[in-house]
Amino acid sequence: MSVNVVVVFLAQYLLYVMAAVAGVVWLTRNRVGKGALAAQAVVGLALVWIGITVAAALHVDPRPFVHDPASAPLFPHPADNGFPSDHSAAAGLLVALVIRYQRLIGALLGVCAVLVAVARVAAHVHHAQDVVAGLGIGVVAGALAVVAVDRGVRVWQRRTAGTTA
Repeated sequence: MSVNVVVVFLAQYLLYVMAAVAGVVWLTRNRVGKGALAAQAVVGLALVWIGITVAAALHVDPRPFVHDPASAPLFPHPADNGFPSDHSAAAGLLVALVIRYQRLIGALLGVCAVLVAVARVAAHVHHAQDVVAGLGIGVVAGALAVVAVDRGVRVWQRRTAGTTA
């Protein structure tokens, strides 16, 4: 197996493995935990979308193969703005969500997120700044989603406890 095959797998498909692992973590939660994690994922995805949309509007970074045609990508990719990396943002979001519930698995996903980011650079579809920004956006979005949903659940629990008493 060549190094390029490994890089392509990490760059394109490791994110799906990470999502499947996050799905297994979701399955292990109780009813309330499943609801909270699902809500955090929805809020986190919305925040990631906002983050990458704003970042892309503020900064344009042509992909490496556009900037330097000698660095051909290892797989077909559109020649659009590479900033920030959507894959890295999604990977960062998964890490932030899972680490809240399973620290060891979250840490392992953190390693996977870094591998996705490095592979995207090695595959010549992103620059380092693209993947660093993507990881940051994903982790921040996930952390904000966890805090927002946890607070929302506490407020809801207080309100429903007050009405049933």
